Amino acid sequence: MANSPSAALRFAYKGSRLKPLRAFCQVARLGSISRAAEALYLSQPAVTLQLQALERELGTRLLERSGRRLTPTREGELLYEMARPLVEGLDGLAANFREQVRGLDAGELHVAAGSSTILYLLPGIVDAFRQRHADVRLSLHNVTGASGLDLLRSDGVDLAVGSMLDVPADLTYAPVYRFEPMLITPPDHPLAGKRELSLEDLSPYGLILPPKRLTTYRLVDLVFQQNRVPYTVALEVGGWEVIKQYVAMGLGISIVTAICLTEADRQRLAARSLARWFPSRSYGIVMRKGKFLSAQARAFVELIQPEALAPRGYDESGHSER
Repeated sequence: MANSPSAALRFAYKGSRLKPLRAFCQVARLGSISRAAEALYLSQPAVTLQLQALERELGTRLLERSGRRLTPTREGELLYEMARPLVEGLDGLAANFREQVRGLDAGELHVAAGSSTILYLLPGIVDAFRQRHADVRLSLHNVTGASGLDLLRSDGVDLAVGSMLDVPADLTYAPVYRFEPMLITPPDHPLAGKRELSLEDLSPYGLILPPKRLTTYRLVDLVFQQNRVPYTVALEVGGWEVIKQYVAMGLGISIVTAICLTEADRQRLAARSLARWFPSRSYGIVMRKGKFLSAQARAFVELIQPEALAPRGYDESGHSER
């Protein structure tokens, strides 16, 4: 049975299903085997054989003659409706692919970042990206900590930009920028003009810090605990701009990262480096391991750090560089 002519034709047809379907669609569209053969650059007998093979495969007549024109039967009409999008899609695949490649600059890009990153670090990068990729719809998701990582893991964003203390095993972190820790006080505060600062000098004054769940609070607490120096928190509040305003009002002192200090701040605040006790903070790119980055995402990453997409040591899990 397997060696019968019918089985051989059936096997051969299944090995190349597109050709008979293409021939059938052209005949159904043009109403003529000769015109279909001309459109396909085939001989008329070749088109006829492909139609016969298709009818044998499906077990029904697909075309009938109406005057001088071939028209689809009821079954042929059904097949034409099903096959035409497939044939046209495959025939146009190369052209559509080239068009899609040319249009890779269009589309969407979703980036997760905290308020400080969006406000102080990203404006220049976003401006450069918009100038080069004006067709891309860029969405900055203002999230911090676990919320940003959850978005990254669920593909709610393409990548994240920010600071990390510990790098989970399923993520990569490429530190790009480093900023010193700074003590900020009102200009007339006793610590503003003190010649030498010690960690103990901060103890009598209440600190204004971000909420406990954020990296800054954790880092401040760790340093004071390691040095066995007591400290008090006068106020917990989110956002560097709010913290700076409250310090300027004399409601407390704070330990911030130099990323948030502008020229205007130096008119209303005194700033002293605390690099002797606190590590510098790195800001960089966070990506999910194994995630395929779109052309838009790669372009954004390369604006921040071209080398970030190359395999490096930071792809390993563990503690980030601090």
